[in-house]
Amino acid sequence: MAPGPVLVIGLDPVRIPGWDPEPVVAAIARGQARFEAHGIEADLCLVVPDDTAEAAIVEALTRKPYACVVVGGGIRKHEPLLELFEQVVNLVRQHAPGAAIAFNSTPEDTADAALRWLR
Repeated sequence: MAPGPVLVIGLDPVRIPGWDPEPVVAAIARGQARFEAHGIEADLCLVVPDDTAEAAIVEALTRKPYACVVVGGGIRKHEPLLELFEQVVNLVRQHAPGAAIAFNSTPEDTADAALRWLR
């Protein structure tokens, strides 16, 4: 039996100005492939840190029940995004209270982060 679905919340590398998104896009694709290899359904919610983030996250969290929500390092590790990180954690608590919360190190190890809580 496959574990329940996972939601990955992270920054949208294509919509962040001023840098080359291709390496991150490729890493996200490799991370998604790892979910597929484990037979885990994983949805992405990629946002920009602006006024649209909260609505996009709430929409994703309420789309279906998730067993785990992984919050990406782009949101967690960049100090100017501390308030967004807090908002994400509290939105998960509010809209997906039964979901485990996990944190990845890179887009490629996102499945590993979720698997720590799905076993």
